[in-house]
Amino acid sequence: MPDRILGVDPGLSETGWALLEGGSGPGTARLLAGGCIRTPAHAPLTERLRTLYDELNSLQRRWRPDQAAIEEMFFLRAAHSVRSTLQARGVILLSISQGGVPVSEYNPRQVKICLTGSGSAPKAQMIRMIQAALGLPAPLTPDDVSDAAAIALCHLRSHRLKRLVVLDRLGGGARSA
Repeated sequence: MPDRILGVDPGLSETGWALLEGGSGPGTARLLAGGCIRTPAHAPLTERLRTLYDELNSLQRRWRPDQAAIEEMFFLRAAHSVRSTLQARGVILLSISQGGVPVSEYNPRQVKICLTGSGSAPKAQMIRMIQAALGLPAPLTPDDVSDAAAIALCHLRSHRLKRLVVLDRLGGGARSA
């Protein structure tokens, strides 16, 4: 049975999400749904975090993901944006863990290497790879949704590789996957 992976690109103003379904073989990933959770900039921080929490809980109830993957944070920006994104990320991790869904974290470089083979791949190349991997007629928009799909694809591929390694160690080899 294919796994459902919820990919999340965290942010306080916009959190991108993408739900992929993928089997054990390459080329089996497909996009089930995706979108952005937006919080109003004028609202108090606690309301914005609550909106994010409630929306993620709703997504989990509706789509029932088997696993989740979230971007690991790396910042060279202003302290204010770092703080708000980390707060949003904490709420996201709480929501997912309360739903009983295992969460894996990937940094942007890992995602780029997994999808393109280069940790310094430009955004345009990433967008093309996501579109090709999911067989989409057009690129995903906005970028937050595209990034969430990339994170989910990275997890799906990494998870598949781990299964093959385990099977190989058990004597089943790659053909058994």
